[in-house]
Amino acid sequence: MNKPLEEVNTIVLHLGNGASICAVQGGISVDTSMGFTPLAGIMMGTRSGDIDPAIIEFMTDKENKTVSEIVSELNKKSGYIGMSRNSSDSRDLWTATHGGDRQSIKAIKKQVKMICDYVASYYVTMGSIDAICFTAGVGENAIFTRQLIANRLAPLGVKLDIERNYIRGTEALISDDDSKIKLYLLPTDEEVMI
Repeated sequence: MNKPLEEVNTIVLHLGNGASICAVQGGISVDTSMGFTPLAGIMMGTRSGDIDPAIIEFMTDKENKTVSEIVSELNKKSGYIGMSRNSSDSRDLWTATHGGDRQSIKAIKKQVKMICDYVASYYVTMGSIDAICFTAGVGENAIFTRQLIANRLAPLGVKLDIERNYIRGTEALISDDDSKIKLYLLPTDEEVMI
């Protein structure tokens, strides 16, 4: 970015079967989509992400299930798998989408909306964004998901370069040269980081 680290505002989109978003201001994390548990935040492969907490009481009454059973369903049977009724894997959803499956595209679009809502709120928190970094399985490989996210963030001055974006798993700048916010693809090795 050719700027001192303390002057750079970045949003990291860790998008995989598990997913989180982090606002990084001057090299320091200032906010994250994760909450008390990984169930909070954006919708994931099997997790619901942020929901109205009153849904738990509603579901215990309607489905005659315990709170523990409902929380288990929100963790293991929601998100992509719950919305699509197809798969918890982004690759499967895109395959189904290209075949015309409307539930799968609804699941992808719901996650994209949640991601962009967080990005917009972090923009306000930090006052500006210099870069958005896509990482993890979906972030590194789901070309069309990145495109949907960039398109939805266009009001912030985000411009994706379609040719640059057509890449998987390689460190690269994928935004257009005149994008106000730079978009990067940054592969991660979670096991090394852990």
